[in-house]
Amino acid sequence: MGIVVEEADETVFWLELLSESGLVKPAKLVELLSEANQLLAIFAASRRTARE
Repeated sequence: MGIVVEEADETVFWLELLSESGLVKPAKLVELLSEANQLLAIFAASRRTARE
């Protein structure tokens, strides 16, 4: 589960980088970034629950 959280976090990082760099219009990434952050939160919560 830890690897999933790391990969989701890295995905968020790259989406933010694409947006901030101007390579992709930020408007095109809004939904993807939102979904990636939601998935990251779900995976992180699942990892915490699994540890307990």
